[in-house]
Amino acid sequence: MSQKKNEPWYLQLHRFGQTNLTEDDPKKCNLEFWKNYWEKTRIQGVIINCGGIVAYYQSKFPRQYHAAGLGERDFFGELNQAAREAGLYVIARMDINCTYKEFYDLHPDWFARDKEGNPILSQRRYVSCVNSGYYKEYIPAVLEEIIEKYHPDGFADNSWKGLGRNTICYCENCKKKFREKYGLELPQRVSWDDSVYCTWIRWSYECRNENWDLFNETTKRAGGQDCLWFGMISADPFGGVGSFTDIKALCERCSIIFSDHQTRDTLNGFEQNAANGTLLRLASEEDITVLESMSHYFKGNRTFRLTSSPAREISAWMQAGIAGGISPWYHHIGGSTNDRRQFSASIPDLTWHEKNEAYLYGRKNLANVAVIWTQDNIDFYGREDYMEKTAYPWTGFLRALSKGGIPFLPVHADHIGKYADRIETLILPEVAILTPSQQEDICRFLIAGKNLIITGKSCTLNEEGEKDIESPIYKLLGIKHTGKSVGAFGKQDGNWMNQEAHNYIRLYKERHEIFQGFEDTDLLPFGGGIHLVESDGTLQPVCGYIPSFPIYPPEFSWIREEREDIIPIFAGILPTGSRVVYFAGDIDRCYGKELIPDHGKLLANSVRWTLGEKIPITVKSRGHVNVNFYRKDDIYIIHLVNLTGGNCPVGTYEETLPVGPVQISFHSDYCGALKAKLTVSKEAAAVISNGNMKSIVIDSLVEHEMIVIEKA
Repeated sequence: MSQKKNEPWYLQLHRFGQTNLTEDDPKKCNLEFWKNYWEKTRIQGVIINCGGIVAYYQSKFPRQYHAAGLGERDFFGELNQAAREAGLYVIARMDINCTYKEFYDLHPDWFARDKEGNPILSQRRYVSCVNSGYYKEYIPAVLEEIIEKYHPDGFADNSWKGLGRNTICYCENCKKKFREKYGLELPQRVSWDDSVYCTWIRWSYECRNENWDLFNETTKRAGGQDCLWFGMISADPFGGVGSFTDIKALCERCSIIFSDHQTRDTLNGFEQNAANGTLLRLASEEDITVLESMSHYFKGNRTFRLTSSPAREISAWMQAGIAGGISPWYHHIGGSTNDRRQFSASIPDLTWHEKNEAYLYGRKNLANVAVIWTQDNIDFYGREDYMEKTAYPWTGFLRALSKGGIPFLPVHADHIGKYADRIETLILPEVAILTPSQQEDICRFLIAGKNLIITGKSCTLNEEGEKDIESPIYKLLGIKHTGKSVGAFGKQDGNWMNQEAHNYIRLYKERHEIFQGFEDTDLLPFGGGIHLVESDGTLQPVCGYIPSFPIYPPEFSWIREEREDIIPIFAGILPTGSRVVYFAGDIDRCYGKELIPDHGKLLANSVRWTLGEKIPITVKSRGHVNVNFYRKDDIYIIHLVNLTGGNCPVGTYEETLPVGPVQISFHSDYCGALKAKLTVSKEAAAVISNGNMKSIVIDSLVEHEMIVIEKA
């Protein structure tokens, strides 16, 4: 790898590799194999285990635990030298949250304690306190030692956050610090009804951000301005709930982002990885590099660290991430090569990535739909039930947009004004808590004639999630919340004997456009709850409600009543020209949770209706094709990922199901005469003009395709 002079390493790094060392690797790891693998995968940097929970070098700190197989070797030094000889950047991996009893006995005041004063243990190791000398003195000293010995380009740590929100540390360090700032004693219990606990939550975020800054000050002072420390960040705002990871605040601190979001999970599909890179970059600056650790070991409902995930599972996650602007980072566990299947899985994608770098960086996402998120809403509205209240609605819209072939931007509520000029439709999926300034940005957005989709209790609670507010947004919409609700909220039993969620949406004879494609039915399944609101007529009801009735036995499954006074969905056009849909019924939550296809189509239809002719691109196919649309100078880039068949259980995606034809349409306003090439299949593609629209047809899409469109 050739390195550019006078340019920071983090502006050059686009592919990354990690073999997470195990304690026996100093004895068993075949370094020649890995040197060859580095070359095959075309990576530019490696992350190598160095110190903290396990040291792979000879440290001057006697209580830093050494890997069991280290002996007298300097294993980190050997790997560091090999990587440098291969022309690779080196990031030293740290893991700093726990130690063994010998260390605890030396500094008992550095460790977290419960209310009775007992040390808190995790897997028989002692958990260090984020406000203690362990974080403030010892770890900075270890970082300085490593810099002095090895001069790594930077540091990464995936266990830097300490205890989560369900465990309060009562050590003297925390007591003193909390008392000095607020004049309060630490909360006595985990309870969202306790204002002191809520204060402790916000303070705990501040403490983590403070350590992030301390570690970076240390590494820059000892290693130079480009020697950076990174805590790993999940790209899923809901995945890190409880760990005090303020994604927006941390992204704003970064020159390059390291994301530890290795695979899909039981809630999110591959489409989430197409959103991850955009979410993190927009939370910082759009041209920042986001590296994401992508596991190659088997991670499903059960995890097997030393055996391979199916090749398609690995490549689909990687391809979706690349399409969303993520720089790939392979991740293996252990230096042994018992399961060699994992080492061939990502080579085609990594080599393709290298050849097409010119189209993957320095580009602007042309999506004009924004899905809004905030950390405060997840914490203070979601609280202990954040999945039901916040994660499912968010996931519902992300999946509906992906399946509907509609590109979108995940945007933090603080950045609505920042990106307002490129957004046509804002989506608020149960964002109950918004600050006054965030609400003002939305009002300005509506007054400017832009569009809004808003669901459930969005914009109805104060910043602590405790009291109802009268939002200026609803005054513009002519909607008033009554505080009452009907139907089924929360966790529901799927047993046929439970009829509570056996309710329906009644379609009117005169169909609103959001019900396009439902001409052959007068009912849609629902299964959720409805917030009762009053409308002054600005937004009109577009469907009715059929309350629950018995589901079993079948003879009893007949409609008992229909309620014209209970409205699941309102829609209308404001005097400003803004198109608005208000989902009083929690369709987004139901879809995120149950994956009922009708719900996804309805959500996607609502977005299409608000956009009208301003939808930048549409993709039609018989399968699930995720789309991202970019511009770089005078070049347009369309990145498609075939996710058909990928809704199988987590970790088990084995077979690629080609789809075709795939028709991509975009407006002629984007550019004049065009030519297109397919960078994966390496074919030319015809650009067909049809009135104000242009289209490209791909006969067969196998895994992914990046279409590069240039002026002829």
